[in-house]
Amino acid sequence: MLATPATGPAELPRGPEWAFEVKWDGVRALADTTSGHLRLWSRNEREITAAYPELAGLAALQGAVLDGEIVLMADGIPSFSALAERMHVRDPRRAEALAAQRPVTFLVFDVLRLYGVDLTRSTYDERRETLSRLELPDRVEVSPVYPDGAELWEVTKTLGLEGVVAKRRSSVYQPGRRSPDWVKAPHRTTRAALVGGWREETTGSGRLGAVLFGARDADGALRYLGRAGSGLTGKRAAELQRLLEPRADSPFDDEVPPIDARGTRWVEPTVVVDTLYLTRTPTGRLRQPVVRGVRTDTDADPWEQP
Repeated sequence: MLATPATGPAELPRGPEWAFEVKWDGVRALADTTSGHLRLWSRNEREITAAYPELAGLAALQGAVLDGEIVLMADGIPSFSALAERMHVRDPRRAEALAAQRPVTFLVFDVLRLYGVDLTRSTYDERRETLSRLELPDRVEVSPVYPDGAELWEVTKTLGLEGVVAKRRSSVYQPGRRSPDWVKAPHRTTRAALVGGWREETTGSGRLGAVLFGARDADGALRYLGRAGSGLTGKRAAELQRLLEPRADSPFDDEVPPIDARGTRWVEPTVVVDTLYLTRTPTGRLRQPVVRGVRTDTDADPWEQP
């Protein structure tokens, strides 16, 4: 179940029929033990169990499906950049080593199934009551619920958290659907975008210094969103450069401005990156974009008019 976006606190619902949670900056995941052992699934239905061995204790929950967010804390605040180093790892030995150095936490905010019983038709309040009674293992916590969305908005803004999610207390869980019963309001805007080209560092090192990215519209055309170099340093840039597959011409279906196209090496638009940006221009470009890492847990966001 996905939340409907709101542009800010004014669009957050109000009243006693709503509950409010922190919008965590991590990787959305389902923890599934219905097969008799733990399997972790990303939002785009890829299995990610091997990447997070520190969450193995979830296997003790019988016939369960839990919905939540995998986060990696840095100075008490979730760090997506730090988590990006973990989400692609599938080698068990490397995953164990990373888990020992910087373990993740699974913040659970919903329970869809327990002891084999489907709970999706129960209300939000009923599901949260069930969740509160569970004995959870190490590295797993229940995401708190708050009664006042306006107050939580100010607190999360002060603490540097991602935002707030409002959830209708009487709502059922609708798997795979974006529902107005959940409303999310971020303090900053992020999107997953497709990389269509890259440019070298200005030093002439041959290393990746910036990427050009876009989004597909309803007809499947790749629309240009912009160019970003911020955030692409060291290991993150090297990892991204290894994943890119060259092609002879631009994959974008609209015109890339000459200032951006100059010196660009075009690539197949298959790699998804997470971007943080200020706002969008009237033509749809991202203002002041920053690349936070490669994403394999979700597909690219579609194009929409600004």
